[in-house]
Amino acid sequence: MEFITKEGRAVYQQLGKTMRMNRFMFATGIENSYPNIVLPDGKTKRVDEMEKCGHYQHWEEDFRLVQEMGIEFLRYGPPYYRVHLGPGRYDWSFVDATFNRLHELGIEPIVDLCHFGVPDWLGNFQNPDFPEHFAEYARAFAQRFPYLQFYTPVNEIFIAASFSAEKGWWNEQLKSDRAYVTALKHLCKANVMAMHEILRVQPQATFIQSESSEYFHADEPSCYPLAHFLNEKRFLSLDLTYGYPIRATVYEYLMENGMSRQEYHWFLQNQVKARCVMGNDYYMTNEHMVYCDGTTGPSGEIFGYYVITKQYYNRYRLPVMHTETNIREPGADQWLRKQWANAVRLRRDGVPLAGFTWYSLTDQVDWDSALREDNGNVNALGLYDLNRNIRPVGEAYRRLIHQWRETLESESFGLHFLHV
Repeated sequence: MEFITKEGRAVYQQLGKTMRMNRFMFATGIENSYPNIVLPDGKTKRVDEMEKCGHYQHWEEDFRLVQEMGIEFLRYGPPYYRVHLGPGRYDWSFVDATFNRLHELGIEPIVDLCHFGVPDWLGNFQNPDFPEHFAEYARAFAQRFPYLQFYTPVNEIFIAASFSAEKGWWNEQLKSDRAYVTALKHLCKANVMAMHEILRVQPQATFIQSESSEYFHADEPSCYPLAHFLNEKRFLSLDLTYGYPIRATVYEYLMENGMSRQEYHWFLQNQVKARCVMGNDYYMTNEHMVYCDGTTGPSGEIFGYYVITKQYYNRYRLPVMHTETNIREPGADQWLRKQWANAVRLRRDGVPLAGFTWYSLTDQVDWDSALREDNGNVNALGLYDLNRNIRPVGEAYRRLIHQWRETLESESFGLHFLHV
């Protein structure tokens, strides 16, 4: 069995102390994406999933459903663009109501502060002032709720940068390596700066990076060099966040596309890896095929969560949490069973797995087009439908939590993996 690193041991021990009991983190989330898209008529529109899914109207009921599931941890965040009105200016009305209610109910939020978009006054992820303003926001939030301990400062940096600045789908809608590197370095810097600011307020804070776990398969031998490069590039958001030394080819890619040597070394000098849990998200769409013409396409599930997460763990040696998964009904309960089996095997094989998440609590809207189209299509991905009726996967997850909680908690939060 492999040893966890000193940094990983410190985080895991801190988790055991701060959680007040040895609780495995069974979780769900309220989907709160809010990127800007351009409609066919050329107008820009904000896609707010909490609005589309009815959370603003039904948030009290949604929290009751979390309790009904037997879930104690909720990936949840305020709509950043509605709260941060300008430098030093905030509207905390909805935030106060919801987070105070979560505190009353004993539901522990994993606070999601930036989920694919920024306030209009900040423009988009190309703005070099974004990290500083976001760090100010993170500090203000932590000061308002100093008892909160778990944060995801910036959600899925890989996806946010790729969809906004490489694929041209969201926000800045750019399609270039230079735009991608610009978005990436600003998102990662915002993430790290926010962690520092939160720690100044809450020294016991733990950061659960929710990041998309990717893999690129070569369709034929001639595709292998590109697949190899993409499999190094997929790590960049966590490499920068964790100050991990990258390979020369990827370093050259960053330098050739606008990152300076000074900017790169800033990440090496400012990382707070010892306070982090690596959140790995896995969906059917996370594996890709690389073709000889340089394009990529979906491959479907080939390796699966276990193999890919083990690759990420071997790189960073940090505690792990399965922070997102889902699939459409029918058959979602079978996908849950498969993801859970992968997670349990990972934990049994010595990887310190701290939690598991079905994302999200309710069905979502328009993710079939990656939020690029405003069609109002309901995607049956939730534990509950949008009428707040439980789905078969909700019944299965509730049963799974009941069956496994006592066993996992008896393992002293997995501290037997630490070899201390």
